[in-house]
Amino acid sequence: MQSVTLLIDKRRELSTKYKKLLENDTNIVLVSKNLISAMKTIQDTEPDVIIISDSIDSDLSDYCKKIRALTYNMRPVIIAISKSAEVDDRLKVLENGADDFISEPVNSEEFIMRIKAHLRREFESNLDSKKLLPNKNYSLRALKRIIKSKKEWAALLVTIDNFESYKETYTELASDKLIQTFCAIIQSALNKDDYLGLVSDNEFLILTDMYKADKIANYLTFAIDSVSPKFYSYEDVNRGYMIMQGDEFAGRRGEFIHTTIGVVTNEFNNFTNVSQLINALVQTRNMAHIPTQSNYLIERPKITAQDAVMEKIYNNKVRIIEPDEAMNTLLKTILELQGYEIIENHNETTPAVIILDAGDVESQKGLDLCKKLKTDERLINSKLIVTSIFHDKETVLNCGADLYMPKPYELTHLVKWVDAFVREFNR
Repeated sequence: MQSVTLLIDKRRELSTKYKKLLENDTNIVLVSKNLISAMKTIQDTEPDVIIISDSIDSDLSDYCKKIRALTYNMRPVIIAISKSAEVDDRLKVLENGADDFISEPVNSEEFIMRIKAHLRREFESNLDSKKLLPNKNYSLRALKRIIKSKKEWAALLVTIDNFESYKETYTELASDKLIQTFCAIIQSALNKDDYLGLVSDNEFLILTDMYKADKIANYLTFAIDSVSPKFYSYEDVNRGYMIMQGDEFAGRRGEFIHTTIGVVTNEFNNFTNVSQLINALVQTRNMAHIPTQSNYLIERPKITAQDAVMEKIYNNKVRIIEPDEAMNTLLKTILELQGYEIIENHNETTPAVIILDAGDVESQKGLDLCKKLKTDERLINSKLIVTSIFHDKETVLNCGADLYMPKPYELTHLVKWVDAFVREFNR
């Protein structure tokens, strides 16, 4: 991403000279002649560096103080330029919010190197220490700038699905290595004009040319699915999933990591703010999500239905398959009190969660039903909790269960997992 420098200077000749000195392929220089136009530019682009000349019709130190107060949430580098070389003037300006003071006439080479140093420091201060990528705040700044630009662009929201499950099972050190590999794969698909930054621990933002977006997304889904098995143990790879450990996650089936990518362009939509663009990215990414493999989706008019309103209905339906009538009634009563809708037949409507008893030790009829449910296309996203009086976690999970709960279990523990799975289903 190109950095942005704002020059506040009412002098035509010198402002033109400074702009020519500082502007290059990696730095855009914008010029404002007063506070009103400067504040609009600041709001639109969030410049990395603001250079203020004492040619303005105001006291320079007071002006620096106002700019610092107005940009407290952005914290740009503020540099004062003055014809004065007095120490008192320098101290006053620095005390009132400036980060640097340069006396005129300036030495061109020194001036260029000073600004480059400030731009480099500003960029490095926004880097994530582990991933060495720009952080969320810098990514939001990049989105704001690209919305205001006149060129054609594409934004990709890239998510590593099941990352938290991997981190819990294989430790933080292994997850750091996974992320570093993932970053290297993404960077191999980009060039110097593209932007790559973080949105969260397992979400990345890519800004690129509109016509490259499809190729980048296609490559990433293929590459991640190809390399992901290398991060798992031999047993997990053969089994096809992880068996999560620990008090909180014990018995949960953990799917392998994969990536889901939502792609949005300005070809058909005119975005006016960052929130609007982020919502479009998240919705497109969510539509692309497949539980067990990588996938991507590019927003198109036929998908977004221009001028239409799309609202996803929150599904809190739970299906209970429990032969013990007393237990069935107890579960139904407790979950209804928690606000869940209990359905009797999943053939008529899709439940978010199914609670299934695995059967007795001899027949294990519930396990056959579990396999059948997991092959039903209507239930592909439904979460399946299997309870069991026989304690064979791997056998239950091999049948497709998302969570194994040995009987007897605490009802509060079951309710917690129903709540987590309902939220996951509606994500």
